[in-house]
Amino acid sequence: MARPLQERNRNDGSRTKEDQPPVTQTLPTGLPELASLRQKVGAALTEFLDAKERAAPGKELLYLTTALRGLLTGGKRLRSLLCLYGWQAAGATGDMTAAVRAAASLELFQVFALVHDDVMDDSDVRRGRPSAHRALATAYTDSGGPGSRAEAHGLGAAVLLGDLSLVWSDELLRTADLSPGRLAQVLPLVAEMRSEVMYGQLLDLQTTGRLAGDVDTALHVIRYKTAKYTIERPLHIGAAAAGAAPPVLDACTAFGIPLGEAFQLRDDLLGVFGDPAKTGKSILDDLREGKATVLMALAVQRASTAELKTLRELVGRSDLNEEHAAAVRTILNSTGARKTVEEMITARRATALAALDNAPFPGSATASLRRLALDATARQT
Repeated sequence: MARPLQERNRNDGSRTKEDQPPVTQTLPTGLPELASLRQKVGAALTEFLDAKERAAPGKELLYLTTALRGLLTGGKRLRSLLCLYGWQAAGATGDMTAAVRAAASLELFQVFALVHDDVMDDSDVRRGRPSAHRALATAYTDSGGPGSRAEAHGLGAAVLLGDLSLVWSDELLRTADLSPGRLAQVLPLVAEMRSEVMYGQLLDLQTTGRLAGDVDTALHVIRYKTAKYTIERPLHIGAAAAGAAPPVLDACTAFGIPLGEAFQLRDDLLGVFGDPAKTGKSILDDLREGKATVLMALAVQRASTAELKTLRELVGRSDLNEEHAAAVRTILNSTGARKTVEEMITARRATALAALDNAPFPGSATASLRRLALDATARQT
């Protein structure tokens, strides 16, 4: 999955709703400032998890809910923010409680997706911390479990954690206090989002490890794995929660798809050229896994015979080290692949921003989305 935008305002989800500071400032966007929106989403998640722990059939469930709370720490809550921006784009004002709970449900779904993604990719790190299956394996041995069972336990417990997050995402949405009519508009969009991201994940699994110069296929993967899931559908869900008409949903798509593609293209660059201290992930993982990114497809298309030989020898090696990665980065630069991806990001961002010029959104929503588009695609390498 695409990594969240770099964290600037952390919310560890540890405070109750009543503990949140009052909103003392609003931006010209018409919504509370970003830090306050994140706090509102965090408070909704905390309230929900607190209730679940109180009603748990046994204290053993804390083993998973503790891990879940940790995974909800950090990040910029991009999908939940976009859900609230979609609500605003449909012209909604006033009490945000139901919209915030609907937005918070997307954070639980994201945990499900990230945990299972890390299991499939055998990733060691997520958001600068051990990935869920690694952390759960360590917790198992720390509590006296045999080391010979640690890996299997970590994987099994992570699958359960992901499944629980998915189930609770659905419950939080259905109890968000949306009217029956609005919920009926939202649920088909949520179902489509879930199906699309599974399809995108399947495409990612099928193409990983196959070094090819197929840019079109790589773009197809990111449209379903990231663009629709990360940008378009959260906007749709928020807009539908406010009773949006079809033109509003169409405008969300016109903005969301190109921005989502630009966001993933930026993430692909960060996956190879980024700073792990900022991204929270290794810059070797994508190369070790042989991810079929647009960046790599362009390099394969343009590489000389010698460069292609080097790529085939190194990309996808489980023991790829920094020296190997440096050799691959040299080729990504010398073939112009990195430069072309930067140009693709710029073009898609421009398309997204142009879509806002004609969108039937309130001016405040347009301002919010314009700022987010710039932040989401800013060069960090």
